[in-house]
Amino acid sequence: MNRRSFLSTLGMAGLAASGCKYWPDDGIWNACSRDVLPPRLAQHELVQAAWEGIDPNYFWDAHVHLLGAGDGASGIWVNPSQSSLTSPVRYFFQKIYLNASCADVEGETDARFLQRLRELQDGLPVGTRLMLLAFDYFFDQRGERRLTHSAFHVPNSYAHTLVSRFPNRFEWIASIHPYRPDAIEALKRVRSLGARAVKWLPSAMGIDPSSPRCDAFYEAMARLNIPLLSHAGGEVALPSHVTQDVNNPLRLRRALDHGVRVIVAHCALVGSDIDLDKGPGGVRVKSFDLFTRMMEEPRYENLLFGDISAITQTNRLGTPLTTVVTRNDWHPRLLNGSDYPLPGVLPIFSLRQMVTMGYISEGVAKVISEVRHYNPLLFDLLLKRHVRVGASRFCDTVFQSRRFFDSTTEAASGTTSHHYS
Repeated sequence: MNRRSFLSTLGMAGLAASGCKYWPDDGIWNACSRDVLPPRLAQHELVQAAWEGIDPNYFWDAHVHLLGAGDGASGIWVNPSQSSLTSPVRYFFQKIYLNASCADVEGETDARFLQRLRELQDGLPVGTRLMLLAFDYFFDQRGERRLTHSAFHVPNSYAHTLVSRFPNRFEWIASIHPYRPDAIEALKRVRSLGARAVKWLPSAMGIDPSSPRCDAFYEAMARLNIPLLSHAGGEVALPSHVTQDVNNPLRLRRALDHGVRVIVAHCALVGSDIDLDKGPGGVRVKSFDLFTRMMEEPRYENLLFGDISAITQTNRLGTPLTTVVTRNDWHPRLLNGSDYPLPGVLPIFSLRQMVTMGYISEGVAKVISEVRHYNPLLFDLLLKRHVRVGASRFCDTVFQSRRFFDSTTEAASGTTSHHYS
């Protein structure tokens, strides 16, 4: 069996093991076309309509991952297990993400990832920006970094450097583990350097958002007016060395109660968690039901938000997607994000299934499918803009995320330092 066949077999096994209903309409592997969107698609009425009502200068994609191999000047570090067949599922996920971003070229991964990202953004209107995510190491309860438990690390310095090099293309979101001894100082540094938020993935980083250890960090976040973008709900892509229960959306109440604005990534649309409102021995319910409960609490109306990254993936279809689309009262509190490079991961979307379920028409699916071969970022936008549930659709403001982040622009007080975490 050759390498591609092996990975394909491994890939389908890994996707099946994730518990998601993947439907590989177009196979597994991204062909990575370097061709620009042809005029017949660029000028198509469905593509043009997607931008109606959106000011490109306010279109900030709030969820763009930075990936690489550390083979450039990025400082990115990847756990060797991610690149070893001794950990086949991790190896597959690493390969499929690099393929999705057209960066799986030995010795050139960092450069190819950035090149591809810029090429895709060139296919969007001038003025749009992508918000690049840093990613901190795993830290244990003693505040010590644990490389063996860390999947990868994307330094804050790299995200900031890219924004400095391409200020008209990118914004950035820092990542700081709250257990670090220097967490508050690191927060002040990234704030002074223009970071728009802080990103966490609790189960992969070893963070319990409900721990009193986070209190001082939350107080600093509220004081500096910097929001938290945190994953909530089930997580299958990255390994966990702590219980997945730390991804329970209810655990983010501690941040909210400190006055921190919290963006729940993916609106916690997948997975299940213990209903902590009924005690630690409560029954398990859908994570999305807990997020819904929090969104309906008046005290969090101006603090709790959700991003719609990954919302059109196959495992979110049905009640989760339908609910978010039809809850028009939520739309002012929703932020668009692509979760790039996932729009380039072919098996996790099924336009055929979306047609069957009535979210899009066959004609819309045909155009969007063609666009995807050229530009996964544009594919992600088109799919969300054309999803319908009866008369409901996502309102224009969902796709103008700058409205949220503009309120975080006031720099932290104190002397600017160029020492990074």
